[in-house]
Amino acid sequence: MIEVKKETLAAEDEVLDIQDLTVHFVTENETVEAVNGISIHLKKGEILGLVGETGAGKTTTALAILNLVPDPPGIIKSGTIRVCGKDMLNAAPRELEQIRGGDVSMIFQDPMTSLNPVFTVGDQIAESILLHEKCSKKEALARAEDMLELVGIPRERAGEYPHQFSGGMKQRVVIAIALACSPRLLLADEPTTALDVTIQAQVLDLMCGLKEKLDTSMIFITHDLGIIAEICDRVAVMYAGRIIEEGTLEEVFNHTKHPYTEGLFNSLPNIEDRTAKLYPIPGLMPDPTRLPAGCAFAPRCPYARPSCIETPQKARSFSSTHKVLCSAYDDPSFRIHREEA
Repeated sequence: MIEVKKETLAAEDEVLDIQDLTVHFVTENETVEAVNGISIHLKKGEILGLVGETGAGKTTTALAILNLVPDPPGIIKSGTIRVCGKDMLNAAPRELEQIRGGDVSMIFQDPMTSLNPVFTVGDQIAESILLHEKCSKKEALARAEDMLELVGIPRERAGEYPHQFSGGMKQRVVIAIALACSPRLLLADEPTTALDVTIQAQVLDLMCGLKEKLDTSMIFITHDLGIIAEICDRVAVMYAGRIIEEGTLEEVFNHTKHPYTEGLFNSLPNIEDRTAKLYPIPGLMPDPTRLPAGCAFAPRCPYARPSCIETPQKARSFSSTHKVLCSAYDDPSFRIHREEA
């Protein structure tokens, strides 16, 4: 059993409220069903880990929150998204400009391509401050230097260009830009993927510190379950555009309910027994242009029943916070291995 932290979050206003979001990418030849009816709620100061395989719909979800899904070919077919009470899908372009970077910011996957090579890092941070707050350029640059120090970079380096920074330093600059106007919600899309282990640990410590200092809510997108266990309060597991399990850190890690989540944990190395075999999940995620009517995981699932393939899945609640999309629990005798272990 994996030991995870336990925290009780105070009941406060929701920073993010997503209801029944569906996003498709439509071309002349096919339709990619990227996100299929998900709902996410996030409170002030809470960190939600969004985990799943490549192509599960994690990044598309983050882009939809910012109303940045490329159109065409992307279409938000249904659902509502409210950030700090503001309707992101029906807001005017000028209002969206104020919300992005102000109420909500995003750290994109690759810092190497997120920074403009012909502007100093100080100017790039100050640009966000000038856009959202009434201040002079001198004041904005001073604030930019403060932000660099907040992320562990000497303020004297504000006049340098991106090529003068290492990969880890560039990621810190991107974080400084995202946090320049103290957003209430931060979307972090695999912010440590391109970093070595030492720098990765420093960035994670930095983000945990920012939560304490600024009380920022976060959605942390990653493949790494170890990172999820270290910094997140809740976990949502995505598969084929759906959230198939969601709960607190302890519920998902120590009381796993969905067979796919079980497969993720079983494929991890056992640090206590280095001779133990790994058990990878067989097969591949289904083609998002040909999703089945029933459970998309059924062809890979060791517990699948005929009804799983044919019948649309409904959410099952095991507590007020723990929900699972799995029809196998209709059978009272159904148990997965991690629950019995």
